[in-house]
Amino acid sequence: MITAEKPLQRKQSDPQPASSIIETRHLIISYGPTVAVDNVSLLFRKNSITALIGPSGCGKSTFLRSINRMNDIIPSARYEGDIIYEDVNLLDKNIDVTALRKEIGMVFQKPNPFAKSIYNNIAHALKFYNIKKKKKLDELVEDSLRKAALWDEVKDRLHDSAYSLSGGQQQRLCIARTLAMKPNVILLDEPSSALDPIANAKIEELIIQLKKHYTIIIVTHNMQQASRISDETAFFLNGHVIEHGETNQLFMNPVQKETEAYISGKFG
Repeated sequence: MITAEKPLQRKQSDPQPASSIIETRHLIISYGPTVAVDNVSLLFRKNSITALIGPSGCGKSTFLRSINRMNDIIPSARYEGDIIYEDVNLLDKNIDVTALRKEIGMVFQKPNPFAKSIYNNIAHALKFYNIKKKKKLDELVEDSLRKAALWDEVKDRLHDSAYSLSGGQQQRLCIARTLAMKPNVILLDEPSSALDPIANAKIEELIIQLKKHYTIIIVTHNMQQASRISDETAFFLNGHVIEHGETNQLFMNPVQKETEAYISGKFG
């Protein structure tokens, strides 16, 4: 039995290419009779940023949430195919999703800090994993806030409400809370879409810095953002991946006419 204190139990599947950390194989995700993601096979490289782009309702957020099984909370959701993470099939019925979400963290579109102090937003999550000594908590809270480029802005107000922070600071706090779990992969679902341009720039700078230590997959509607920060881009349309490749190549010389039409603003 896997507990929250233990790492994700490894039951080996077919091996992945050495440079990849996640691979989806013929992944189909349905909500009842509606197919949201249809036969998607993608590789995600370690320590890279992959942007998922496409019009609203094309399946990119559903795909992202499947990677740490967030779609499980929807009763009608069904999976076919495989999601392989470090040679483990995440769709195995015996996977402990609590342990999985510790290794593959997620940050949502709207900042969702807990109704607690800045300090306790991070400490609360750590205590769930049996880290309770104050000295250790202090160290991990500071380390997480530093990694999220927030420490210098909040170090003198750690016991203020998280709601006293600006929207951009709240989002970086949510990123810090995710980093405190020491994940290998971070999933970002339009993390800066609700932020002003200055806060958005800070989030983008942070994401680029985080790539040194984490693999990042980001859903974004912002074509300029995708081109600025990502190494690879996958274009989704009607549940399918139309094109996937290096970001510069995909934006400058797309292979598929649908990709060219979308990134040039002809639809979407």
